[in-house]
Amino acid sequence: MSKLGNLGARLHRGEISYDFVGHRKLWYGISILITITAIVGLAVRGLNMGIDFQGGAVFTTEKTSISVSQAQEYAEEASGHDAVVQKLGNGTLRIQIAGMDTTQSDEIKNKLASDFKVDPEKIAADLVGPSWGDQIANKAWQGLAIFMVLVVIYLAIAFEWRMAIAALIALIHDITITVGIYALVGFEVTPGTVIGLLTILGYSLYDTVVVFDSLKEQTKDITKQTRWTYSDVANRSINGTLVRSINTTVVALLPVAGLLFIGGGFLGAGTLNDISLSLFVGLAAGAYSSIFIATPLVADLKELEPQMKSLRKRVLAKRAQAGAEGEQAEARGEDVHGDEPEDAHAVVGPRTQPASRTRGRGRPSGKRR
Repeated sequence: MSKLGNLGARLHRGEISYDFVGHRKLWYGISILITITAIVGLAVRGLNMGIDFQGGAVFTTEKTSISVSQAQEYAEEASGHDAVVQKLGNGTLRIQIAGMDTTQSDEIKNKLASDFKVDPEKIAADLVGPSWGDQIANKAWQGLAIFMVLVVIYLAIAFEWRMAIAALIALIHDITITVGIYALVGFEVTPGTVIGLLTILGYSLYDTVVVFDSLKEQTKDITKQTRWTYSDVANRSINGTLVRSINTTVVALLPVAGLLFIGGGFLGAGTLNDISLSLFVGLAAGAYSSIFIATPLVADLKELEPQMKSLRKRVLAKRAQAGAEGEQAEARGEDVHGDEPEDAHAVVGPRTQPASRTRGRGRPSGKRR
């Protein structure tokens, strides 16, 4: 078995674990800092909306030897606006200029033909009206709102309302970070970007539901025992699915990274950037939020329940008593044994024992070496 597979098996069995829930304030702080940075970037720089959202003109030339940079310079001189120029596979150029109407489009087309030294009829012009862009934007917001509502309803029915709220906060966290990154890097926002956003929300939700399902299964009849708090079991659920989450995230990120860095960056296929960036950032943020945000939030909300508060008091009191008995036994020079028979039908929480109960683990009770 590989080292990673062996690690995953040990995490799943509870032989080793990392206290994700116990360090939740650190994760919350990191997320708040990243979110604030994203919001500041969005407020200061804004989004570079494509012509599909704000209207404009798209000019397509025939095969030409003119470079992309030269064509961009011609287009910006002719229009007085920023232009996005892409070289297509057949050698033609695609020039996008936002904020153009029909009259301006004809003037720019003639000016480009003069600069390119071609017949104006050989340059195709397509106009996208602002009303069409507004309609696309409204549909995108409607789709996002409907998705969020359905997510909350489903999780509230399948699990409980606390998990629904935690998942919703995690999704908003992922959207904010992804949109903020778009504002900071200045990539164009197109319908492909919206598709990418909806895709990563589905992926993030899937990763979160995997942990929630494990948590729901392990917390059945949790109040009937006094060994583990709800946070303990929540932490075990994260550890049990950690390697699976890492594996699925890495496998998903590899092809997306190829699109973004090789296709969009190295090969210059700029049309891939609008969707690949949202997928790359969103997948990474979704994996992070499902582990470090959603489940710790559920633990915080559940620990506010009276029955969970009572359970926590009983568990901590029992651990304190066991620690005191262990110290007294040590003072008398006796061996300390923390082995207890585990009920096979009891709740299975984190199996790492408190420090005072692990000294004699694995040795027969009542015997000395």
